[in-house]
Amino acid sequence: MSRRLGQRRLVASKMTIRQDQPWPVKLAIVAVIIGLAGAVALWTYDLGRSFAFGPKIKPEEVEALHKQVDELKVERDKLAAQVNTSDSQQNIEKSTQKQLTDQVKNLTSENLKLKDDLAFFESLMPSATGPEGITLQRVKAEMVTPNQMRYRVLVMQGGKGGRDFVGDLQLSLTLAQGGKPVMMQFPDPKTGEAGKLKLSFRYYQRLEGVVTLPEGATVKSLQAKVMDKGQLRAQQSINL
Repeated sequence: MSRRLGQRRLVASKMTIRQDQPWPVKLAIVAVIIGLAGAVALWTYDLGRSFAFGPKIKPEEVEALHKQVDELKVERDKLAAQVNTSDSQQNIEKSTQKQLTDQVKNLTSENLKLKDDLAFFESLMPSATGPEGITLQRVKAEMVTPNQMRYRVLVMQGGKGGRDFVGDLQLSLTLAQGGKPVMMQFPDPKTGEAGKLKLSFRYYQRLEGVVTLPEGATVKSLQAKVMDKGQLRAQQSINL
């Protein structure tokens, strides 16, 4: 009996006494643990964000950057407007220069015509008392391009005759092409009546135009002829 009591006391001495905690205390402990875990997770996220994206930017810095961007946009728009204005001015200047160049050409051509008219009127009075006849007062030619020649001819009828003259004008050109002389008629006789340079006047008539030359040809001389029903009435030659 005494032996059994001794064994029970030994077993009782080895047993651990456990006391159950109330459930409010357990809930508080769980909340504390969850809070600590959340704080650690948030700290870890901020630390990773700091390493990945750098330090945080303050709202004032963001606002300053927005302001700088707006200022740069305004400056860009000003420069673009200045470029457009400059391009427009250049286009206007080019257009104005072209118009002035065309006006100079027209005035030069008109000046030559007036000189021809002046020469005609200066010679008109003396010839009125002289013999009747058709004369070539002015025959001029100039190269406007390497293969184009401009001609000007002034034909006059002298004397006191009161009838109109009707005929046509023919141009004979002496050319050099490939080291050889070449003759060229203008207008081409093959064109017939429709292609002739018609003359119909009482006192005077001025004709001008452009002759297209063969490729590589150079004009050496020009002869103008006034024809009346196949008969030569006047002629004049010039060298270029």
